[in-house]
Amino acid sequence: MEETNKNFDWSKLIMPGAIVLAGVMISSAVIFSNGGFGGLKAGGPASVGNVPGGQKEVSENDDAFLGDENAPVVVIEFSDFQCPFCRSFWRDTLPLIKSEYIDTGKVKFVYRDFPLDFHPGAMPAAQASECAEEQDKFWEMHDKIFIEQDKQGTGTIQFGVNELKKWASETGLKIGDFNSCLDSQKYAEEVKKDAADGRLAGASGTPSFFINGRLLVGAQPFSAFKSIIDEELSKK
Repeated sequence: MEETNKNFDWSKLIMPGAIVLAGVMISSAVIFSNGGFGGLKAGGPASVGNVPGGQKEVSENDDAFLGDENAPVVVIEFSDFQCPFCRSFWRDTLPLIKSEYIDTGKVKFVYRDFPLDFHPGAMPAAQASECAEEQDKFWEMHDKIFIEQDKQGTGTIQFGVNELKKWASETGLKIGDFNSCLDSQKYAEEVKKDAADGRLAGASGTPSFFINGRLLVGAQPFSAFKSIIDEELSKK
């Protein structure tokens, strides 16, 4: 026997359903109304994304990297220096990837810029890291930018050019050369090209990773990276 409520009041579902639909519509509007980089968003933990057409060739350009240049697996991160989820990845997951795969010659880890337009500090920070690269201190500046934000708590931390210059000085950069570089905005187009390459490859938020062309979105736990990296290594 099956007991059913034949006189069920459907109006009880109509209003909640309308509220849910309205919420979905508002969320969609928020995501797609952002200008600049086409409504890109900062993303938290999410599922593995499938790049249209499967694995894709993703340009490394000439960007800074960690590890063996000829490592069998290449991980390309598209990141935003002001994105709190990018900072979480840097703090919690990157050290594990570095220890198990980068330092052992199995992974080449490439950093590419993907500043989001609603993070006002992201664009100058990206250019600051490029200026630091001129003095062979990209990763020192990369880490410093995240370290200083971590000191101030969680979430999105506000900072600007003055803070970046202070952090660069504390990192040991030749501050006159660095300041001139940053003030000139000479790397603005380079940063924009990174973001354009990311969009072309299928990135829509930060952080986004391409592991031998396979897209992984968000500040995923180490296990998510390990699963894909090990699978790619098994093909070699």
